[in-house]
Amino acid sequence: MTRTTAFFRRSGRITAALTAFLIMTACSSTDALRATDKKMDLNRFMGDWYVVGSIPIDLFFASEAGAHNAVESYELNDDGSINTTYRFRKDGFDGPVKSFNPTGFVHNTETNTEWRMQFLWPFKSAYLIVHVDDDYSETIIGVPNRKYIWIMTRSPDISDAQYQNLLDIAAETGHDLSKIVRIPHRWPEEAGGDG
Repeated sequence: MTRTTAFFRRSGRITAALTAFLIMTACSSTDALRATDKKMDLNRFMGDWYVVGSIPIDLFFASEAGAHNAVESYELNDDGSINTTYRFRKDGFDGPVKSFNPTGFVHNTETNTEWRMQFLWPFKSAYLIVHVDDDYSETIIGVPNRKYIWIMTRSPDISDAQYQNLLDIAAETGHDLSKIVRIPHRWPEEAGGDG
């Protein structure tokens, strides 16, 4: 690879990260989404979460459109940073596996509900936990301008009523429900899938 090619590849990655940062943090009004002020136990929040609904990111360098069997996993490091893996199958239960691996950083240590996600150094974007229930079985994550949302549960097998309750919470936080897509799940122990 020539030095020029390497430069343009590196510049492209920086531009992509900056674009993602601006999209996820920009807000056209002072009514930006805020994380819940409820104190969250960070250790209890770690582990696997099934993403059951989202407003999908669909950027030229990263897209979660068409996600099936989506799982977000968190692992707390000794230095307080959070290894994050978002993994799903693209466009079907037998589709190719896609994954993103940003690093999370707790921004508000008083509540542990406001993070920053870093896909590419040095850019970080706001990642707001707007809802987590008392038994840490469901959560909703958003960004300041409400352009994206992730609705997650500890089990992929949730009732329509439970999903609707989570949508109601999303509506209360100002999200456009017409943009939220329910993510299909089918796992080996359930319907014979191969997630």
